[in-house]
Amino acid sequence: MTKKNKPIELEDVVIRFSGDSGDGMQLTGTLFSNTAALLGNDIATFPDYPAEIRAPQGTVGGVSGFQVHFGHARVKTPGDLADVLVAMNPAALKANARWLKPGAMIIIDVDNFTPKNIEKAGYKEDPIREEKLEDYNVIQAPITSLTKRALEDMGLDMKSVLRSKNMFALGMIYWIFNRPLKFTEDFFKSKFKRKPEIIEANERVLKAGYYYAETIEALHVTYVVKPAEIEKGTYRNINGNTATAWGLIAAAEKAGLQLFVGSYPITPATGILEELALRKNLGVITVQAEDEIAGITTSIGASFAGLLAATTTSGPGLALKSEALGLAVITELPLVVVDVQRGGPSTGLPTKTEQSDLMQVLYGRNGESPVAVVAASTPANCFYYAFEAARLALEHMTPVVLMTDGFLANGSEPWKIPAMSEMPEIKTRIVPEGTDDYEPYKRDPETLARGWAIPGTPGLEHRIGGLEKDEISGNVSYDPVNHQVMTNIRTEKVKRIVHDIPELKVEGEQEGDVLLVGWGSTFGHLKSAQEEMDQEGKKVGLAHFNYINPLPGNVEDVFGNFEKILVCELNMGQFAGYLRMNFPQFDYHQLNKVQGLPFTVAEIKEAVNNLLEG
Repeated sequence: MTKKNKPIELEDVVIRFSGDSGDGMQLTGTLFSNTAALLGNDIATFPDYPAEIRAPQGTVGGVSGFQVHFGHARVKTPGDLADVLVAMNPAALKANARWLKPGAMIIIDVDNFTPKNIEKAGYKEDPIREEKLEDYNVIQAPITSLTKRALEDMGLDMKSVLRSKNMFALGMIYWIFNRPLKFTEDFFKSKFKRKPEIIEANERVLKAGYYYAETIEALHVTYVVKPAEIEKGTYRNINGNTATAWGLIAAAEKAGLQLFVGSYPITPATGILEELALRKNLGVITVQAEDEIAGITTSIGASFAGLLAATTTSGPGLALKSEALGLAVITELPLVVVDVQRGGPSTGLPTKTEQSDLMQVLYGRNGESPVAVVAASTPANCFYYAFEAARLALEHMTPVVLMTDGFLANGSEPWKIPAMSEMPEIKTRIVPEGTDDYEPYKRDPETLARGWAIPGTPGLEHRIGGLEKDEISGNVSYDPVNHQVMTNIRTEKVKRIVHDIPELKVEGEQEGDVLLVGWGSTFGHLKSAQEEMDQEGKKVGLAHFNYINPLPGNVEDVFGNFEKILVCELNMGQFAGYLRMNFPQFDYHQLNKVQGLPFTVAEIKEAVNNLLEG
């Protein structure tokens, strides 16, 4: 074995694992990310799934990728371009060559670069030459054949042998970046505790990859990324779907209510339902309904019965829920609807990210049907905005839509686990038994929220349903003046939430040449661009929105402090249009992207520079 040289210290590194959907790249990336997090690095990840469940093997359409950015300082994005690419076949190289930094390291499983696979990927003869990668550090490792050799005496079937080759690649990466094997070996022992032969196989292949990297001359240099200096506390690596689920659980505990979630599985929101279904020990009730309509209507029924109720979905499912969401509006029951956005329209791009549901969330119902809308902006703060959505719903007696997307749902980052004592109180509107002057639509004078009478409570019997109600008694009313009054009240009730949310905060320059404006999952890329341009001496600020309806009360003041406003969103301009409706006195420039991918920092900086140059 060669002597290991002193490692080169790096501030941050971006690694992309890529291969066929059956090559285990998601697990490989997750295991590396978990190890980096446990060693104290800050991380951000971006899993990139193929849209088809089982796309043709060896084709670009079947490529599955996982990108992780880990660093010594605060990491806000999964990174624009990769320092290292692990490509398990030619299609993986084809799909990712354009996302490489100049001179990046490329580790390929040369065993899979056969003439047949090269042709499947759309190459003629030599992928390295055709991609112009001759000046890159290309490591041609016989990963498949060395995996077979490591396991040749174990008597495993060939399918089981080949399924472990991703661990060979992971072992190589661990050696290159001075990562210990222990955490991954502990994972094997926990995951496969009843299958000792699988534990041994994965450990053998992991070590084989590690020692192979140590012995080959092409990898004589290793690297180290020191732990990040972060606030003390207990952390775990968390993705947006899990964080959303836990935020709802925390809100139920704070409100003293049982959590009910009625949902229908849909990509990329299913993970929330799956996580909540595991939490029966915390009193969570989950129903996997037969369709989207049943999902939301069971939740409305649970809300009527006095539970904290939620339903989860993505854009196509939200379209099906729209009529029932209107029912929640007119009955004025608290309900959280989580919309994990994906590429559309119709079935669209189920595994790709997009922000194109905004207008549907704001206006996609019949009649005047206002709902409160909040949006999470990082995988970790999905926890806080799920909690906040539940708080607003319960305290204001109204449906609240929480918007996330595929980028947040599947991406992950370290999350400092809060103590429940740190979370704000949630005060419900439950009407106590024995209330003498109870009227179903008697309201709090400040918030206009009505009381929440739980069925079966003596003396609190009342009517509820989809027909218009009398403004006080709740009896069915067809009076035109009453309908106007109730419409005005429901609208004003949502508007008054503005007094219960924080003002819009500006990051970076508080006044200047360009104000970057975004909402939802674009935060990390916009913040990184703003910070880089600040270092370049350019007067750029960032106003990022988490509260969409109502908008924060100081938007007009913030916008007035900048010469130009650039609204950046992963759609064709829906938020920009919404801002024009509410603040027409300002001129809005737009940066829009609809490719199923997040922004890159470079794209944002280019757009800002174009504005600055006039």
